[in-house]
Amino acid sequence: MRTPLLTRRRSRTPLAAAALLLTVATLTGCAGAAATTGDDAPAGSATPGTALPTTVPDGTTLVVGDPTTQKAVALAGDEIDSHVDFDLQWANVSGGPATTEAFRANALDVGAVADIPPIHATWTGLDVKIVAASYRKDWQENPIYQFGVRPGLEDVKTLADFRGKKIAYSPGQAQGALVLRALKKAGLTEDDVTLVELPSTGDVYPTALAAKEVDVAPIGGAQVARYVEQYGKDGAHTVEHGLRDDPSDLYAPTSVIDDPAKAAALREYVRVWAQAKLWVADHPDEWRDGYYVKDQGLTENDAQYLVDHAGTPDLPADWTEPIARHQETIDLLAKATGNTAFPAQDVWDQRFAPVIAEAADAYRKANP
Repeated sequence: MRTPLLTRRRSRTPLAAAALLLTVATLTGCAGAAATTGDDAPAGSATPGTALPTTVPDGTTLVVGDPTTQKAVALAGDEIDSHVDFDLQWANVSGGPATTEAFRANALDVGAVADIPPIHATWTGLDVKIVAASYRKDWQENPIYQFGVRPGLEDVKTLADFRGKKIAYSPGQAQGALVLRALKKAGLTEDDVTLVELPSTGDVYPTALAAKEVDVAPIGGAQVARYVEQYGKDGAHTVEHGLRDDPSDLYAPTSVIDDPAKAAALREYVRVWAQAKLWVADHPDEWRDGYYVKDQGLTENDAQYLVDHAGTPDLPADWTEPIARHQETIDLLAKATGNTAFPAQDVWDQRFAPVIAEAADAYRKANP
């Protein structure tokens, strides 16, 4: 067993001060580290049907792959209550594939993704639960993705025009599910198009569009404005899909939640996560300069685009509707992949919903 990288007496410690940045390489090389808790962890199970534990034993560590919240906590400082009763290690892990890999290595306790990775993790035999969910109240006006259309296809203006086209497709990621949902909305099937499997990382999709390797690809964030700016003169453009693409979740291996010590720590982290979401929305200038420009290295224009299109966060206290939407996604992906659909509620731990609601209420009372 490796020596803990962060050791100290239990205290009410700000997350920003407790941060220990781990790389993906380090994480995958230290299997078992994330499962370690203090010797005085209480016995028993923290599974659904029982109340979430509220006491974090001495020596408990939580390894978190949530770089965005990490930066929000650092920028917010004392403007949110970011004190926790455990040793927190920030892991530089993001995205579904990397997060699931770290889970399998027992090197990560919780990660931030969209709503697709928990589905594919379940199909590959990894037992996980969603413990937090955020959306956009104004999702129609502020979608995360648009469909980029390559230069020379000016006649592609609607989803129905995707028929016969080559579409970039990333199974297991939000962009891949969006492609399937867009085809369904347009009354098309996979047989009506050619799905080209490409990873949706970095500038892969815009580059593939510009090179005419694909005809259509879902692109998001600042890539939308950048793509049109760079290639619009050649006829490149985007098509809006009118679908919800706004889920932002935290999910964790069920084994983590079944550990009472880690479940109590996760309960505290979810509280901070909720307040960080709201702080970011309330401080667009600080977020633009401190995160997008200084931390992510974006240009001022790209950073401002992201701020302008961030939307208003929605942290629902009742997960009935989100679970219903998730079920539709599971059913759609099951049909497309040949996997067996399962009840969406099986991957949601609804005990965390009131924790998020209470945290949001506390933040709004402190920041009217």
